[in-house]
Amino acid sequence: MSAESMATGQNEHLLRAFRRRFRDWRGQRPFWAGLFTMLGGLPIAYFPYADVRLGNLTIAMSTTAGAGSLIIGVLLVTLGMTMWFHAIVRVFAGVAAIVLALVSLPVANIGGFVFGFLFSLIGGALSVSWAPGAPLPPAEETPGDRAPEPAAAPQDSTEPGEWGAPVPATPNTPETTTETNGGRNSAG
Repeated sequence: MSAESMATGQNEHLLRAFRRRFRDWRGQRPFWAGLFTMLGGLPIAYFPYADVRLGNLTIAMSTTAGAGSLIIGVLLVTLGMTMWFHAIVRVFAGVAAIVLALVSLPVANIGGFVFGFLFSLIGGALSVSWAPGAPLPPAEETPGDRAPEPAAAPQDSTEPGEWGAPVPATPNTPETTTETNGGRNSAG
């Protein structure tokens, strides 16, 4: 193993490389906001359809607001995915997550027994407040990294219109002027 192979990452362990790429991906978007929003949508969508079995006794949580709870939960999960994969609309997704979290209180069993409400509210607030980091300063160039400069055109020609020839300084006015009737249709 040479020093050059360590600098380029050729012999790097697969898990370490995946972890570094995931950390870079996570830093470019409101990751925690999306995670909290999705975690808030799951209990809101699940609890109205859940039933608990204790031996022969079944406790059903089905309510008349089951469809509304399912819609709110699916929308919150979708907004969380939007925060991850389309970070440009993070403010809209955050505000929508906060509004859906507030609506889930009366609609979805006190917002998924307060867990879904709190997770969605925190995720929406994180999304609204997240801002992308400042870009890194450009790396210093080494002489080998710089692209070669293009060759300059020959300067020995003096005819106007050729490459590199001086352009005569004439005003940009037309040779003839046309008067209009009373100044109509004039741009000046």
